[in-house]
Amino acid sequence: MPGTPPEGTPVPTDGRLPAPSLDQLDTVPFGLYVHLPFCASRCGYCDFNTYTASELGGGASRESYAGLAVAEIALARKVLGPAAPAVSTVFFGGGTPTLLPPADLAAILRAIGAEFGVADGAEVTTEANPESVDQQALAELREAGFTRISLGMQSAATHVLGVLDRVHSPGRAEQCVAWARSAGFEHVSLDLIYGTPGESAQDWELSVRSAIDAGPDHISAYALIVEEGTRLAARIRRGELPAPDDDEMADRYLAADEMLSAARMRWYEVSNWATGPDAACRHNLLYWTGGNWWGVGPGAHSHVGGTRWWNLRHPAAYGSRIAAGLSPGQAREVLTETERRTERILLETRLAAGCPCSLLGPAGERAAAAAVADGLAEPTAFEAGRVVLTTAGRLLADAVIRGLTD
Repeated sequence: MPGTPPEGTPVPTDGRLPAPSLDQLDTVPFGLYVHLPFCASRCGYCDFNTYTASELGGGASRESYAGLAVAEIALARKVLGPAAPAVSTVFFGGGTPTLLPPADLAAILRAIGAEFGVADGAEVTTEANPESVDQQALAELREAGFTRISLGMQSAATHVLGVLDRVHSPGRAEQCVAWARSAGFEHVSLDLIYGTPGESAQDWELSVRSAIDAGPDHISAYALIVEEGTRLAARIRRGELPAPDDDEMADRYLAADEMLSAARMRWYEVSNWATGPDAACRHNLLYWTGGNWWGVGPGAHSHVGGTRWWNLRHPAAYGSRIAAGLSPGQAREVLTETERRTERILLETRLAAGCPCSLLGPAGERAAAAAVADGLAEPTAFEAGRVVLTTAGRLLADAVIRGLTD
């Protein structure tokens, strides 16, 4: 999990939630996120809550992790009680979830089914690095009940992968897509990163074209963010690499949108394109539309009924709490109605479906009208009561959204 969470207030040792947060638990979509904090090596741009084997220290291991996750799932069942619905989405993220054997991931998924039930037609996703899976592993994951895989391709250019410290070879991600399709995965996604120092327009076009030609039904394209404290930030600070250029980043985004649109993939969130509504990531949509989810694992964040909490970040500290039968929650905050409304504006404006104008205050309504006048929001959608970003608006999404939340 990138960034530093707010200070918050203590989580009760038994993990219990405020009663109002549970009042409508069975009326809102519910998902499970499982954080797997392990990586074979640390990418130079990454500040997520992940650990290589040498960074773990004592008290935590890949071998024991499935049991810890299963124990937290049992805690979640106890805290949420009988009103909790069957999960409609499950997402294994990281880190690199597929550094654990498929049997361990299957055991965690079985525990979710045993405690909560998995709804018919549920979306069950795992992230994977291309080098962390092969044809056999993908077949085993599909047999275990995973329906969707998200592969971290990042680039098709060798020198760009080198700057990002990615260890897979160009072409490996595309091979994994073919293996996943052969295994019977219903949905396959590829993640790309643009704006890497040294990446040319031709490099980026090669990456997007290679991703499209691989045949996934979902592609994500994220601008590189240089996070303080990372190896990449240090290299840029020392002058070894140039900093990403904002104008070039905008050009990369527009090129991707044009190529993906030509391939009949449509944006449904600023950084995400899919071949149709069924191919959109339902778990992420649950986040973006105010659903409930329980985050399992060190550093994982959860949200239920306006209460948001986050677990202890280090796997050893997390494991000690779980082993003692205690909540691994580090702190939490209970959102006010105003905060929840603001959060809806922040997230829903990034969606192709847009944000209802009814959420906006007077200043936000004026900002929305100004966005329409400036060509940053769709006039027809605004007349129908929604703020929907234009292509130009997507490039300036953060600035537009700040105005809407005033």
